Amino acid sequence: MSTKPFQFKQFKVHQDRCAMKIGTDSVILGAHTSLKRKPKSVLDIGAGTGILSLMLAQRCDSDIIDAVEIDDNAFEQCTNNFEDSPWNDRLFCYHTSLEDFTAEVSDSYDLIITNPPYYSEDYKSANPQRDLARFQDALPFANLLECVSKLLHKTGTFSIIIPFEEEDELKRLALNYGLFANDILRIKGHASALLKRSIIEFSFVKSNCNLNTLVIEKKRHQYTADYIKLTKKFYLKL
Repeated sequence: MSTKPFQFKQFKVHQDRCAMKIGTDSVILGAHTSLKRKPKSVLDIGAGTGILSLMLAQRCDSDIIDAVEIDDNAFEQCTNNFEDSPWNDRLFCYHTSLEDFTAEVSDSYDLIITNPPYYSEDYKSANPQRDLARFQDALPFANLLECVSKLLHKTGTFSIIIPFEEEDELKRLALNYGLFANDILRIKGHASALLKRSIIEFSFVKSNCNLNTLVIEKKRHQYTADYIKLTKKFYLKL
């Protein structure tokens, strides 16, 4: 199996030691997440390869971009990817659980981002490391939201990508922690496909929720103008 890194326009990502490889979900999340409030501090929960932190480092001038990763191999790979990047002075990965990190950190973050573990089916794969990365029971939404509510600055935003069918449940749970959905981007593979993912931006401020839909492909390997516009600063071939 090739260990060649995934090359973006301004950085590369090694992923041979990570259970979850770089996918469309993370790239769309990293490219779409709003920076209109010009965050000075960012937290990436469950960093994996570090792709989200690296994308945000390219997009903004945040002084602090921290990541949290519990898996040994993913932590080491994330750290190496950070060190090899043009923004290694702003990127740092903590090797710990989100719960322990939350208990130990006193600072708050202007932006929190995550592509969390999810997989609602009741079976496990033969790869425990992949299970830890993929299955929702590795980081239940309620635990995630509780930690986010403690780590997020009162004027900050929380950006997350989840399966579309989990959208209503997550919004309902978020209300228990004073978090309101302000922006939702629903994603589908092509125009006639079912909705597959939702990117939701939460904050502690209640407002009318902005709702949009992103279609990725016109047909196989022919991307829509919206998808190209969103991701062209990252993908080499767009």
